[in-house]
Amino acid sequence: MDIETARTRIADIRATGGEASARELDQLWAALETVRPEEILGPWKGSSFVTGHPVEGMLSQADWYGKTFHSPAHAEPLICRDADGALFSNVERGKGEASLWMVEFRGELTATMIYDGQPILDHFKRIDTSTLLGVMNGKNVLDQDGHHFYFLLERP
Repeated sequence: MDIETARTRIADIRATGGEASARELDQLWAALETVRPEEILGPWKGSSFVTGHPVEGMLSQADWYGKTFHSPAHAEPLICRDADGALFSNVERGKGEASLWMVEFRGELTATMIYDGQPILDHFKRIDTSTLLGVMNGKNVLDQDGHHFYFLLERP
């Protein structure tokens, strides 16, 4: 699959409610370009694909808004909304914050957020200049069928 086909298919999935299979998301991931940590600094609004992965429900319960990458050494993986709608870094649920590194995943080096307090890595690839595809990886994050959790990040 080429990158333009992947971008078009991701736009179609988003326009029709976000439902996709993990297998299709694996293929879309493979077609996209890698990114470097310094290219993705700043705030990002997040959304989940609808695959049935358990992380979808956990993020919904937390009222997840997105992520903020202040610098490679300081990232906030779980920006959530409080009862009044204000944004905050949910360090309790995230077990701390995170940092950005270049990490190999599926044979490619790409920007990866490594959580401080739990064995979780979020790898990122570029869909376009303002949208990233993320895939959560690590210990105990695969679903019962062995699939990763996929999500989108968009510049607000």
